[in-house]
Amino acid sequence: MVNEQKSLFTYKTEDGFEVNSLLVTPAFDSEEDLYESPIIINLYGVLGHFLTRGTPVRLPPLLKEKNISTLSVNTRMAFMGQIMGDGIFPDTIHEMKESVNILRKEGFRNIFMLGYSLGANMAVYYASQTDSFGIKGLILEGCSYSLPYSQQRRLEKNGSIPSYDAIYLKAREVLGSNPEKKKNDQVFIVYRAWGDSFNPVDGEMFTYRTWWFMRGPHAYYAKTCEIIEDVKIPVLFIHGAEDDIVDVWEPKELKDIMNQAGNEDVTLRYIPGAKHDCVENPKESIDAIDGWISEVMAKT
Repeated sequence: MVNEQKSLFTYKTEDGFEVNSLLVTPAFDSEEDLYESPIIINLYGVLGHFLTRGTPVRLPPLLKEKNISTLSVNTRMAFMGQIMGDGIFPDTIHEMKESVNILRKEGFRNIFMLGYSLGANMAVYYASQTDSFGIKGLILEGCSYSLPYSQQRRLEKNGSIPSYDAIYLKAREVLGSNPEKKKNDQVFIVYRAWGDSFNPVDGEMFTYRTWWFMRGPHAYYAKTCEIIEDVKIPVLFIHGAEDDIVDVWEPKELKDIMNQAGNEDVTLRYIPGAKHDCVENPKESIDAIDGWISEVMAKT
C-alpha cells in the first residue's frame, strides 16, 4: 500500500535557478500502480501556487479524487518575477525540463502538463521547443492567443499610461543593444493596464527586461499563435465560457492553427459558469480533464 502524500521538492535547473514544487499523490495499492497512473505538472502565473487561490490551490486535491497526481511548480515567473527581474519568459523552459526529468527519475511514466493563464503559454513554449520531451499531452486553461498581442490590445483599449509603443521605446533606450544584460534594468508601472481607472487594481508592473521577453513585440516565444503549430502531442483546451481576461475566440483560433498544421488530436471545452478560472465550475473542469486523460492513455 502506498499512502497519500504531500511533499515539497526543491531542485536546481541547469542554469542554477532553484525550483520549489509540491507533489500531491493519492493512495495506491502498489508503487507500480502509482507510477503507471497519470501525473500532471501544474504551471501557473506570476503568483505561484503558494500565494494564490482558485485553480492553483484547488486543482491538486480535486485531481487527487480522480487518482491523478500533481506536481505544482513555482517557475521563475512566480512571486512576481516580472517585478523582481528574474521572470524572463524564455528561461522558464529550464524549470519545465527539470520538472519532467525529476518525475521520470522518480519512475512516473504518464506525465502530462497543465498550464493555467500565463502558465498555459509557457506550456506551449515547452512543447513546441522540445518535441514534447517526456510528456504525453498538454492541458491549456485560459490560454492567450499571444501575450504581446493581448497586452497591446488591452493597453490601447484602456488608454494606458505609458502606451504600449512608449514602453517599447523606453525599453530600447534602457536596455540598449543587448536586452539579455541585467545591468541597466529598471522597474516601471503601467497605469490603466487592466481598466480605465488609476486605481491600483488596474495597474501593472514589470522590469524592462521581463516585459521585453514576455510582452514586447520581439517576444517570439510568448507569441503562442506563432509557435503552437510545432506542438504535435494531444492538447486539451479548457476555457471559461465567461472568461473576462482571455476572449473565447482565442483558444478556438489556436486549435484551428494546430489542426491546419496537421495535429487533429486537439479538443476544446468551454466550461459553463466559469470566468478565467475554470475551477469556478469544478465538476465540469475536472470531468473534462479526467475524461480527456483517460482517452489519451487508452490510445498509447
